[in-house]
Amino acid sequence: MKPIQFDPTKTTIEKFSEKYKIHRVVDRFEAMLEELFLIRNPKFRFRKPDPAELYRFVSLLLDGVPMLECGSWYYFPWSSTLVHYLPDALHQELHTARNRNLITAKEQKAFREFKVGIAGLSVGSHTALTLAMMGGARTMRIADSDYISGSNLNRIRLDFSYVGTGKCEAVAGLIYQTNPYANVELHPKGLSRDTIESFMTGLDVFVECMDDLDLKIRSRLVARKLGIPVLMATDNGDGILLDVERYDLNPETELFNGAVGSLTLEEFQGYTPEDLPRLATRLVGTKFVPPRMLRSVAAIGTELYAWPQVGSAATLTGVVVAHAIKRLANRLPLKGGRTALDLDALLDPDFDQPEAREERERQSAQALNGIGFATE
Repeated sequence: MKPIQFDPTKTTIEKFSEKYKIHRVVDRFEAMLEELFLIRNPKFRFRKPDPAELYRFVSLLLDGVPMLECGSWYYFPWSSTLVHYLPDALHQELHTARNRNLITAKEQKAFREFKVGIAGLSVGSHTALTLAMMGGARTMRIADSDYISGSNLNRIRLDFSYVGTGKCEAVAGLIYQTNPYANVELHPKGLSRDTIESFMTGLDVFVECMDDLDLKIRSRLVARKLGIPVLMATDNGDGILLDVERYDLNPETELFNGAVGSLTLEEFQGYTPEDLPRLATRLVGTKFVPPRMLRSVAAIGTELYAWPQVGSAATLTGVVVAHAIKRLANRLPLKGGRTALDLDALLDPDFDQPEAREERERQSAQALNGIGFATE
């Protein structure tokens, strides 16, 4: 699934529309050139631009070519929209102009060239879209076999017109509309034991947001073999957990940074379905799970259909993982292990009061006892 390029030197929009249904044409090419002029000439921030200087700037970039034929036109069949973009280099310059100083030109280049794989596009969609927004990871591989449902939309940055659309297709479409020069490799059948190594080969980082515990383990064994880091972000009530496994620095790094001990794939395959919730609890770590989330486990299948999630936490995973990837791309230090970001701890003035802490501990112990999970 890729956008279709329209070449105005070979045909007209009218002729093109005979083959492709066009609901909307977006041509703000001249306005984008004017904005680029202001970006390159900050002296006009507080005074009116010189029309003659602007004219010379635009004329130089056009170089005698009609504006209609400059840059690139892309048609997006999923939205029936035809859009006129600046040429690749100018598009990137305009798109990332407000990153400047916060991200240097050298850092932006390294960030853009970093190759990222993302498996699981509920939470993982936020990483993909945040990377695209920031001008990072021009090359992405994304994998998910699922389709968007109505209940997904409390935490995925889409609307109800996408219900029934494959998650891979929906996310790739938004990436391409942000940057049509991107290279997005789709894996709409998801990953399997047979495909996970080929998916991860050639990546600079693997972002793991899958539900399948078998594939979680296998992906880390592959990452260890290939020497690439693994990032796993878990939305956790109103907060998130970020797990960083630096197989690129230390191939002996324990799977999940030791959260499940020395568990091997062979041992995992001996687990019964009834054992899996206990293993998942060990993986997340009960001390990190808020009482409301723990109580929700007992309600699944009676009061709740699935584990609860909220959009604010899912969005936050994308922010944190994208920042971690930016650091990796620029060879900046990135702490391994687990980092918990708890919004209640940050914003509730009474969070660390002894009474509040004791009440949380009481509720957590009660919830864990009620569902028979092991405490830590």
